[in-house]
Amino acid sequence: MKIKFWGVRGSIPVPGPKTVKYGGNTSCIEIRTDEGDLIILDGGTGIFQLAQDLRGKMPVAANIFITHGHWDHIQGLPLFTPMFVAGNRLLFHGAYDFVSERGVEQVVGVQLQYSFFPVREAEMKATIEYFVLSPGQSVRSGSATVTAVLLNHTMINFGYRVESNGKSVFFTGDHEPYYNIYHPADERYPEYQALIEEKERAIADAVRGVDVLIADASYTLEEYPAKKGWGHGTLDSCIDLAERAGAKILYCTHHEPTRDDQALEHEFGRALARHSPRQGGVECRLAREGEEVEI
Repeated sequence: MKIKFWGVRGSIPVPGPKTVKYGGNTSCIEIRTDEGDLIILDGGTGIFQLAQDLRGKMPVAANIFITHGHWDHIQGLPLFTPMFVAGNRLLFHGAYDFVSERGVEQVVGVQLQYSFFPVREAEMKATIEYFVLSPGQSVRSGSATVTAVLLNHTMINFGYRVESNGKSVFFTGDHEPYYNIYHPADERYPEYQALIEEKERAIADAVRGVDVLIADASYTLEEYPAKKGWGHGTLDSCIDLAERAGAKILYCTHHEPTRDDQALEHEFGRALARHSPRQGGVECRLAREGEEVEI
């Protein structure tokens, strides 16, 4: 299985000389199975560069899994050129949105309204289909199995575990570790804490033993208190999850847009220093736009 990062930033694209090493595009990951099946995780601005790479490889058949509908995870979709080309088949998968009471079809449909984009979905020439997933549901994507896992964000967000030929990848999308909303002196604290620990165990079990974990590591420990409840993790929380779940390699992603390459490496180094390395433990890396990984 091969993994390629096309976008690793969070919140907003930040291209420029200070982000050239790790990249400025937002969330998009390409996975290729050994049989050549194409799986795309998220459709942030990085998906535009993926589209350019696919221009000479059409017709394209792809399963696109959307973690959630926030702009930085979907804003590249209108310019995903395979949608414009007859003979391509694109299957979108994602959650039901209980606020809008619509499924993953709104991810594309809303952006292709004339108010926002000059081409309507009805004018797209590719075959486009939509599939609403439930938490814990697994679907086949060629030779791979993809399982949706409900994580903690400000809206419904699915992490995805992709398994093929004995290899596995887990992508969190956006995820904030669960925390207790009650003060330790509150009588409700112990019961809620037990619920949190149960949820955290379930997530660790879903990630258990993956070859590659790609996780939302937006903030530093110092930044997090001011951003608590925004739905994002820290560099340290990602390392903790990788260690608890027994992941082999961790890629920290969803890089904070105000953090340039130098600052990103500095904060990553500080986080690593807080975690004692163990023999045979997790190998921790920063996700970098354009990097390819084979497992």
